[in-house]
Amino acid sequence: MAEPPLPTHLSSCAVVGNGGILKNSGCGQEIDRAQLIIRCTLPPLTTDSGKRTHIVTLNPSIIDKRFKDRKAAKLLESLSVYNRSFIYMPAFSSSIGIKPSFWAAQTVADASANQTVLFAHPEFLRRVTAFWAARGIRAGRLSTGLFMLTLALSLCDQVDVYGFWPFPRGPDNETVSHHYYDDVLPNRYHKMPLEFRLLTQLHDSGVIRLQLGKCVGAEHEPRN
Repeated sequence: MAEPPLPTHLSSCAVVGNGGILKNSGCGQEIDRAQLIIRCTLPPLTTDSGKRTHIVTLNPSIIDKRFKDRKAAKLLESLSVYNRSFIYMPAFSSSIGIKPSFWAAQTVADASANQTVLFAHPEFLRRVTAFWAARGIRAGRLSTGLFMLTLALSLCDQVDVYGFWPFPRGPDNETVSHHYYDDVLPNRYHKMPLEFRLLTQLHDSGVIRLQLGKCVGAEHEPRN
């Protein structure tokens, strides 16, 4: 790719995590107003999470979990809801991730799908990991959300962060599911409470705006 796939300067970005705190938040309309919207690990699009997407991540582990049968139609159907988005993959974060990543990229290319696959540069992954490790965030692996937040901070004047909450109870002490769409727990590699403390520090210093709870004047997802 001769030209950078994204503008090098944007006024507003939304980084959308998958935390259960998004459920019934009605933040979708607010999220959709951002100039660049980044999502993680192929989440469903709802009234609470928003419907627009510019970048969505797809980790090799997700390919092995959701698409282990390697059926192209199944992958393409999952990606179709993101319209003309970039599919961002850390293909070279480990040797076992290369093969599934190239399968996904080839599947998208062969189908002439609306999406464009981008592989994360290994040096970007190393430098981001080193940057946060020097600031006390040491884990077996940084979360995808923290990598995407770092990307947004390098591109955007204003970064709004939604759906990041690693605790079983919300600020109002009500029970919160792990994701806004299921209650599957995270893997052991990440240190989500430590990363969340970093987010609150960035919020308090004005670097990001961390949205917790319901968005003002929002439309809400129907309760089941």
